[in-house]
Amino acid sequence: MSSHTAQVDDIRLVAMPSALNCTTMFVEFSLTEWRLPMLRDTAAEAARALVQNVLDHADGNNPGFVNVRLRLKGDCLVIEVEDDQLAHAHDEAPAVDGRRTGAVPVQGRGKLVWCEVPLPPGMSATQVRLPHRGERRNLPPEAANRPAEQQQTVDPALADRVLVGLKNREW
Repeated sequence: MSSHTAQVDDIRLVAMPSALNCTTMFVEFSLTEWRLPMLRDTAAEAARALVQNVLDHADGNNPGFVNVRLRLKGDCLVIEVEDDQLAHAHDEAPAVDGRRTGAVPVQGRGKLVWCEVPLPPGMSATQVRLPHRGERRNLPPEAANRPAEQQQTVDPALADRVLVGLKNREW
């Protein structure tokens, strides 16, 4: 078994209840992109359990952040959830349906909890067909050549609606 990491994808979320749905969408999207749809439900459930554990211990007044990372490594998908809750840095990893899990304190920043989901029999991380990653996309020429004073900015009303929606509140 190779311990080489073949692919990584991650997302940073605010440690609020909306992080659960965002985690599910992130896992499902990443595994679809990696052509591993057979792992979507299992991996999404495991990732949600790890994120829910962070939310259960989050400070309501200052929730902090949670990073969700998917890593194809060896013969498994490793789901990592890192939080910034110093008070719980030495807590044990939550149990996730009998899967192999672990927790590691991250010096001065909280902890990293992980869970392994085996790849289908006979498959390794190096055999997974990954999407082609092209060059970084740039702005279209007409936007790149626009003077700075004409650059579009974020509509404050739209930003307010998005933030309110993330907090699951009525407008």
